[in-house]
Amino acid sequence: MNFQQLRIIRESARCNYNLTDVASMLFTSQSGVSRHIRELEDELGVEIFIRRGKRLIGMTEPGKTLLSVAERILNEANNIRRIADVFANKDSGELSIVTTHTQARYSLPGVIKQFRELYPRVRLVLNQGSPEEIVAMLQSGDADVGIASEKLMTEEQLAAFPYYHWHHAVLVPENHELTRAPQLTLETLSRYPLITYRHGITGRSRIDVAFQAAGLHPEVVISAQDSDVIKTYVELGLGVGLLADMSYNRERDTGLVSLSVEHLFEANTVWLGVKRGQLQRKYAWRFIQLCNPQLSLTEIEEAVFATAAPAAALDYQI
Repeated sequence: MNFQQLRIIRESARCNYNLTDVASMLFTSQSGVSRHIRELEDELGVEIFIRRGKRLIGMTEPGKTLLSVAERILNEANNIRRIADVFANKDSGELSIVTTHTQARYSLPGVIKQFRELYPRVRLVLNQGSPEEIVAMLQSGDADVGIASEKLMTEEQLAAFPYYHWHHAVLVPENHELTRAPQLTLETLSRYPLITYRHGITGRSRIDVAFQAAGLHPEVVISAQDSDVIKTYVELGLGVGLLADMSYNRERDTGLVSLSVEHLFEANTVWLGVKRGQLQRKYAWRFIQLCNPQLSLTEIEEAVFATAAPAAALDYQI
């Protein structure tokens, strides 16, 4: 048994048992991946994967147990490699953050400015991606802290902390007829072409659920990855925008008007996620605390190294 075999077991589960994707993630060949799996199964004397013909479609019970052990072993091996850096460079080094465009553009600048003032010798690497990409980078150790509205608090391998709550808002050009409506309703909005986020990001599921519960089927004419794109097409008069309220600035977004619809859509929470059990330099915990001052450094560290800690239990008032 070797580390490469354990990595293959872990990546197989993450890649939905697609060995082509596993090989790509581990920079090897598909035949090499298959060979490692056969050799490990022969060594252990059990089948790790459920097969349909030559395809892997799931894990056997022994395979699920092995996956859990493999995750722990690989995580601890990564911690061993990080020990010297963690204890030798307490106030210098690198902090890798992965987040969505909306958070990078609108919620993080103030926090990052504070952090840089406290830790001028720490290099910040700011990556942007989808919630799925954020989770993958945290799980693989390619990022230290992830920030997103969805997905992070549902992953068992991640410890999640609340950052802040936000609502959706309607965005229209100045003098649009909706600016004169006494109170917006879902039925009213459903009569207009909508421009909002694509599925899976920035609270899009809240929007869909609200309309579905009301039995309405609005036409979403443009789905975008980030708020700036939504604003661009609203400015062109192509539809009514539905976007995160914090992405609107009256002074910057001249010619546009933001209308509150807090009564129509549930509030959203932005989450901060870190990989459970992974050693971090103290400034990583300090970054999380700057995002949510209600958290203590001890609480953050204990949650990360706890064997199980439901994200909901960490939902402090923010």
